[in-house]
Amino acid sequence: MNHWLMKCEPDVFSIDDLSRQKVEGWYGIRNYQARNMMRDAMRIGDLVFFYHSNVKVPGIVGIMEVISAPYPDPTQFDPDHHYFDPKSTPENPRWVQVDVQYVRHTKRIITLQELKADETLEDLPLVRQGNRLSIMPISAQSWTRILAREDLPAE
Repeated sequence: MNHWLMKCEPDVFSIDDLSRQKVEGWYGIRNYQARNMMRDAMRIGDLVFFYHSNVKVPGIVGIMEVISAPYPDPTQFDPDHHYFDPKSTPENPRWVQVDVQYVRHTKRIITLQELKADETLEDLPLVRQGNRLSIMPISAQSWTRILAREDLPAE
């Protein structure tokens, strides 16, 4: 099993939205590196941290599970959609998505600030300078370390 972190702005789609809907297609990825990870490395059963980005206190707010293989993101074909890609065709799609299922909220927000302060998480792509990808792999060791933070007092 692989572990991931996927970012979304909560005013676009939040962990509360996912908890109500239970399942959602994770669409709109328009970065080739993130697309390649989703297409080539994500597998059904992988666990994912849901991360709220572009907010006053960014951080991990929940856990979800990948429940589908990658498939073409339908928004790339819709000329009225924000994520339309005129160079993508149904015969040769550029972009993929996976379906994710709500697992649970984290016990508290695990903030970016505290993740950066934890020296044992230096391999975490999220804390590296200049890393702005919306999808990133998480090592098994970092996954366990981050989950353990839930029971610590907020910093």
